[in-house]
Amino acid sequence: MNIKKTSERTMGAGKWIGGIIGFMAGGPLGALAGFAVGSLFDLDRPAAQGSYYGDEYQTANDTYRGQRNSFLFSMLVMASYIIKADGRIMHSEMEYVRNFLRTNFGEAAVSEGRQILLNLFEQQKRMDSQDPMAFKNTIHDCGQQIAANLSYEERLQLLAFLANIAKSDGHVCTAELEALKEVAIYMGLSAKEVESMLNMGGTSLEEAYKVLEIDPSASNDEVRAAYRRLALKHHPDRVATLGEDIKKAAEEKFQSINNAKELIYKARGMK
Repeated sequence: MNIKKTSERTMGAGKWIGGIIGFMAGGPLGALAGFAVGSLFDLDRPAAQGSYYGDEYQTANDTYRGQRNSFLFSMLVMASYIIKADGRIMHSEMEYVRNFLRTNFGEAAVSEGRQILLNLFEQQKRMDSQDPMAFKNTIHDCGQQIAANLSYEERLQLLAFLANIAKSDGHVCTAELEALKEVAIYMGLSAKEVESMLNMGGTSLEEAYKVLEIDPSASNDEVRAAYRRLALKHHPDRVATLGEDIKKAAEEKFQSINNAKELIYKARGMK
């Protein structure tokens, strides 16, 4: 039996985030989880204590499920900040999250993930009504917690999801761009990596250079070195422990990097 696949299906069928919650159990993420996820635990506690989280899977999967659940909750926390960066909740951005959950966890996870996001939006509203910087400061602290508990490559994949959410309406406004850069820096990443993520999937030479995080004036040797560096840090195998769905998303990102490299190589006559 494929234990990881079984775990993913049971989370989708029952409680998407529940049982073993990993590093998000403490710190600022834990505080947000208590508000955003706690009500879901209460609604479905009997099922969570039954077949979905029985001893058959729990012992073998504690570490895997804990890290995966913490990664996914971290994504929703940061997504709640990005989605509301321009003061609006766009249907296209919410739909991107819903489709992600539906594809990887099933229909039950869609309503649970949506409710978690709505709870996070409500918590942001409450916190900011008392102090306009309160939620932003919490996001800063969450970013530091994420940086301490996820690998560099896992944080890059988390940033890729956030960039895709921001791009889902076809336009990344200034407020969203600034929010993405803030979140990236909080998580120990860089503004240049944000630009790289936002330009993946593009078809122009200008976008290709941004994907590889280099200037058009770079030498051929610098282009080759940049590609090797990105191929290494974005390799899908580096996030394989988070599940096949997240690895598949990393493979698509990896293909975008290869496409950017091929576009530049062709324009320069490189081999």
